[in-house]
Amino acid sequence: MRTAIGMAVVAALAALGTQAAVAQTAIPSEPANAVNLVDGLEGVFGTHAGSRRSGARGVCAAGTFTGNKAASAISKASAFSGKPVPVTLRFSVGGGNPNAPENGKGVRGLAAQFDLPNGEQWLMANISAPFFTAATPDAFLAFLEARKPDPATKKPDPAKIAAAAAKYPDFKPQMEWVAKTGVPASYAAVNYWSTNAFKFTNAAGKTQFAKWMFVPVTGQEFIAEDKLATHAKVFLEDELKGRVSQIPVEFDMVLQLAQAGDPTDNATVAWPDDRKKVVAGRLKVTAVTDKSACDGINFNPLVLPTGIEGSDDPLLAARAGSYAVSQARRLAK
Repeated sequence: MRTAIGMAVVAALAALGTQAAVAQTAIPSEPANAVNLVDGLEGVFGTHAGSRRSGARGVCAAGTFTGNKAASAISKASAFSGKPVPVTLRFSVGGGNPNAPENGKGVRGLAAQFDLPNGEQWLMANISAPFFTAATPDAFLAFLEARKPDPATKKPDPAKIAAAAAKYPDFKPQMEWVAKTGVPASYAAVNYWSTNAFKFTNAAGKTQFAKWMFVPVTGQEFIAEDKLATHAKVFLEDELKGRVSQIPVEFDMVLQLAQAGDPTDNATVAWPDDRKKVVAGRLKVTAVTDKSACDGINFNPLVLPTGIEGSDDPLLAARAGSYAVSQARRLAK
């Protein structure tokens, strides 16, 4: 029987090819690959035994997802059958620091593993911004390398950050979003986006590109700007436990459908807000669980059910390969 880890790693290596096996060190002049991307994350955040290289601080949860007929008209994926399916979740704070403060600006993450009928799985990793950090693996590597602390000052060099930003203007959308968006008061009260596009195919063979968003049913909640400095630095896990102990936390999964000309290969470009949106189902978070419940899952976004495929976005293969390398390092004894 294939395990979640095994399926994720096989899919990641298929997407990656052999480059992760042959690359040994991060050389700035090299094209991005799974190894030097993970090296880049470690260069910025350090290496923390047993922790993920991205989204290091987080909490596991469990719940169900129930799709609907509106979504089944867009994709034949069994997730949209109308029957609830179990979901393993992980909420997180962006970055590779497992001790990151939770009252600071930055993205939050919602990763999920849908356990579907007949052994199928659907894995995903969503963030609380409609844009990814960079448009290509090379740009993301440059983003990381520019932020590696200088050995002498122990801080990033502002000149390197500025030079990278000038070369890669695709950094700008997420950076501006984070700067102007409040700090979430709860994992349960913020939107989460796929950022990447995916191809959906229905039972009649019709295809449609879409992105998705998980929208909290009770709305978004942010910490007041004048309260950030005095707010608790660690609170998100306990806050989520408190909510779930009273009533399930619910999110609507909303598909945004592409029109002709909308880019499917650039996660730093949001599609116009007037694109048709379809509520595809509801995610219910019913429990906060032990770390072991999700620790072995790498949330590879290319583990997809029949009826959903990856797009031509180069970040998808890069994410799959990097997640596999990161997981191997994290689980190494």
